[in-house]
Amino acid sequence: MKAPLSWILDYVDVPAGTTTHELTDRLTLTGLKLEAIESPGRDITGPLVVGRVLTMEPEPQKNGKTINWCTVDVGDANGTGEPQGIVCGAHNFKPGDLVVTVLPGGVLPGGFEISARKTYGHLSAGMICSVRELGLGEDHDGILVLPPDAGTPGQDARPLLGLDEEILEFEINPDRAYALSLRGIAREVLVSVEGASNFRDPALRDTPPADDHGHPVVVEDAEGCPVFVARTVSGFDPTAPTPDFIVRRITAAGMRPISLAVDVTNYVMLETGRPIHGYDADKVRGALVVRRARAGERLRTLDGTDRVLDPADLVVTDDSGLIGLGGVMGGETTEISETTTSVLVEAAHWDAVSMFRTGRRHKITSEAGKRNERGVDPTICEAAADRVVELLVEHGGGQADPGVTVVGTPPAMPLVEVPGDLAARVSGMPITEERSVECLRAIGCEVSGTGTLSVTPPPWRPDLTDAQDFSEEVIRLVGYDRVPSVLPTPPSGRGLTRSQQLRRRIGRTLAGEGYVEVVTFPFVGEADLDALGLPADDPRRDLLRLSNPLSAEAPFMTTTLLPGVLRAAGKNVGHGITDLAIFETATVTFPRHSGPAPILPVDRRPTDEEIAALDAALPAQPLHLAVVATGDAVAGGWWGEARPVSWADAVDAVRAVAAALGLEVTASPAELAPWHPGRCAELSVNGEVIGHAGELHPTVCQAFGLPKRSVAAEVDLDVLIDRAIHLRQAPSFSSYPVAKEDVALVVDDTVPAADVEAALREGAGELLESIRLFDVYTGDQVGDGKKSLAYALRFRAPDRTLKEGEAAAARDAAVALAAERTGAVRR
Repeated sequence: MKAPLSWILDYVDVPAGTTTHELTDRLTLTGLKLEAIESPGRDITGPLVVGRVLTMEPEPQKNGKTINWCTVDVGDANGTGEPQGIVCGAHNFKPGDLVVTVLPGGVLPGGFEISARKTYGHLSAGMICSVRELGLGEDHDGILVLPPDAGTPGQDARPLLGLDEEILEFEINPDRAYALSLRGIAREVLVSVEGASNFRDPALRDTPPADDHGHPVVVEDAEGCPVFVARTVSGFDPTAPTPDFIVRRITAAGMRPISLAVDVTNYVMLETGRPIHGYDADKVRGALVVRRARAGERLRTLDGTDRVLDPADLVVTDDSGLIGLGGVMGGETTEISETTTSVLVEAAHWDAVSMFRTGRRHKITSEAGKRNERGVDPTICEAAADRVVELLVEHGGGQADPGVTVVGTPPAMPLVEVPGDLAARVSGMPITEERSVECLRAIGCEVSGTGTLSVTPPPWRPDLTDAQDFSEEVIRLVGYDRVPSVLPTPPSGRGLTRSQQLRRRIGRTLAGEGYVEVVTFPFVGEADLDALGLPADDPRRDLLRLSNPLSAEAPFMTTTLLPGVLRAAGKNVGHGITDLAIFETATVTFPRHSGPAPILPVDRRPTDEEIAALDAALPAQPLHLAVVATGDAVAGGWWGEARPVSWADAVDAVRAVAAALGLEVTASPAELAPWHPGRCAELSVNGEVIGHAGELHPTVCQAFGLPKRSVAAEVDLDVLIDRAIHLRQAPSFSSYPVAKEDVALVVDDTVPAADVEAALREGAGELLESIRLFDVYTGDQVGDGKKSLAYALRFRAPDRTLKEGEAAAARDAAVALAAERTGAVRR
């Protein structure tokens, strides 16, 4: 919202000597944040004066253009008192007119320097300025002619044009629509600036009473339009110019002057905050009717768009059909034009929710809609309409028709009970009840009672509906800058929770394994799941849709971390980082389909049953871990060849995490997208599946821009953390020598190595210290459909040196059990 400082000060007095920065600092501290201070004449330097045209001699040129050789009286501004010779190409002025003249040495907006130069056979010493050349608007059809009594030749033109005006631009929060007006900003100055006084409400005026002689109006939807005021001005001169003060002020506020009738409605909207709409009364047929649109109805609005209306839209109609989208934009058929001689003025109060939904539905952003959808003072419709009529009559040569139509009454404001000490308790400041009452009355509230205050908000503050709203008003007027900074004393002996400690342990473990953590968006689309190759019945396709997604291509909460991590990996590969190992820990979302979540009360603590109902409606959000690796796991060099990543690296990453949590992961063959069939492992802990790991399918690698044979894993960290050993017992070490035994077993190539290892571990008994698979062989020596698995077994006793034969006996027992369970044959 842009507001000229002089316009604000028309309605409120501030102490003498108050600077602009002091005023805006106080407004910012009370919630009306300053964005910028602008000055239209900031880019104009040098002599800019009032000049009187003495002579004007038209001179046709060979190029078909006619220029005027003028002599202009600029007083003593040129240092000689002699008339100034100036060439001008405009023709909308005559001798005797007062004009704005910039003399040599002056600089206009855009860095346009003025100097005496020879042109069209004359020495032109200066320039007669247009509105656009002065930066006051876009009009460039002719020069700016001042009123006859505007000033005297040689006088500085800046004050006359408002070029020395300071324009304040504020950031207005959506709940403070009253500040989208000079009336509202002046009221904020009154309560924010110490010593401000004498508020002059532009909406406080005597208005003629309603009668039966005005234009007929029928409101069929009183909830959507509680108040509708109609006034008529006849005999209006459509050629009457808009007064300079209105043009300057609405231009400074960021609006474009159009015509007197339109400019006056915009001026009153900026002044009071009440949007006004004007109809060409001669084009209106019969009574105005306010109702909801009917399905299939169409309206061509003032912007030339043909709109199909929704039954929830509020519309204004007459006997000819639809003539306006109520509170948002008028229709073309009754538009005010250059032939309009009778203006029907509408000042209506509209339901804010309906205005918001209509504006979004039709993608209309207008100054009127911006105010109506936030809530406007419903009690000033008559005053705003009367102000428009007054200005049209005064400057447009018309007369006000005696009829005044007023339909409906403003809705009553709610009575709210507010504890007198609430502001003090919330802010921690010593705010007395008397001070709270003073602040509430200062913003226009009606307050009664003691202890518990009965407060009625002013009609221009529909945002004040709850006791906390009123306490916030008190605190902001007392001063947010006075709220004490108190560092709370934390309870001793807490620190990180068990889950936090374990999550940090997981991160440190993966970092130690060479993985780098990434953070991705938790949003996916169907295309992401298609890229993973998930079948239609995969549970991971049961997605929770967002009501307001950041992107239409990703409107769902993800059920798997892989799309985000694979995209991150693909982006790195695209930038040349092909040897990559990354991980992410984050929640995924699985909907429960238990119906909408209940709305919990805010005036009391919810009951246990209400909290349980809310929890039941929330989606499940388990914590997952995803890892992705591409390229080489070990770089090549003089020390040897590179080793590319394999499915085993993905499995080992999960095993390292589990080991850090004191758990052991078992891997078994599985088939699941997006992994390659035959190169995917199902991972489990104590028989409970926690996730999968392995080599990605080639089509998945291609879809995400990854090298072939990239690997990935995803596991449920909540399961691992629940079963983790938080404080692990330190391992015991034996000082006695180790006995080493190696064994190679031939099994069917369909037998998982994990099953063989489990049998060996169980069969070896307590003396087994470790077991490691160090070789896998397939070939002619073991036959078709067979493979040889070579294990290194290490035996050690904690309290003695093993006797000869003990290690061999344990080895044989392990081989026997493996043969029994897996059909293994020792080589």
